[in-house]
Amino acid sequence: MAKHGRVAVVTGAGTGVGRAAALALLADGYRVALAGRRMEPLQAVIAEGGAAATALAVPTDVADPTAVRALFDATVAAWGRVDLLFNNAGVSAPAVPLEELTVEQWRNVVDINLNGMFYCIQQAFRVMKAQRPGGGRIINNGSISAHAPRPFSIAYTATKHAVAGLTKTASLDGRTHDIAVGQIDIGNAATEMAQRMALGVPQANGQIAIEPLMDVGIVGQSVLYMANLPLEANVLFHTVMATKMPFIGRG
Repeated sequence: MAKHGRVAVVTGAGTGVGRAAALALLADGYRVALAGRRMEPLQAVIAEGGAAATALAVPTDVADPTAVRALFDATVAAWGRVDLLFNNAGVSAPAVPLEELTVEQWRNVVDINLNGMFYCIQQAFRVMKAQRPGGGRIINNGSISAHAPRPFSIAYTATKHAVAGLTKTASLDGRTHDIAVGQIDIGNAATEMAQRMALGVPQANGQIAIEPLMDVGIVGQSVLYMANLPLEANVLFHTVMATKMPFIGRG
């Protein structure tokens, strides 16, 4: 295990992709602040990683800017700085025709996937600009929905397209401050959110088809690769997906 002791914040760290990334970072020697809405899953990840001394569980609703600031303040109070933000927390809405989506369902997705991601970027910039040595890295979780939609996914797809705009703009604004900003776009990792793919999901041609999944641990290793680049280099967009999923092509 590396003993570099760099400091990471991972949102949505209690389950799925966030859990996989947090475990990969802890195993590599990072000190990790795990954020999520419920304390119990965060504590379970810390126990699984055997990382009580190098991990901090911070219950956080990323849709609340005050809670996001408190997350970064707690991390700095514990370890003095933030070297990495994995901006991962996200939700989807029911797969229904767009005219049936409620305003509340739309707003919930926007509040978490777009507003919450911005609040985290904003606080990471605040900390990374002020710390010495300055700079750091931000990795946003985009999804391949940042490039192409699924049927009945307008809220999720719209916010993930917006994440690409956040990534590009923050990457530009971070240049002079040694803040590298990139995005990981994930397709069909085996998480609770994606398990429905194995049961059959609507395709663009109206059919229902079972889709292959990949081990979510592969995503954790992809995040770790991006995280460990020197700040002189940046992966702006990284796509990792189940090889045989129906993403590229017509249909």
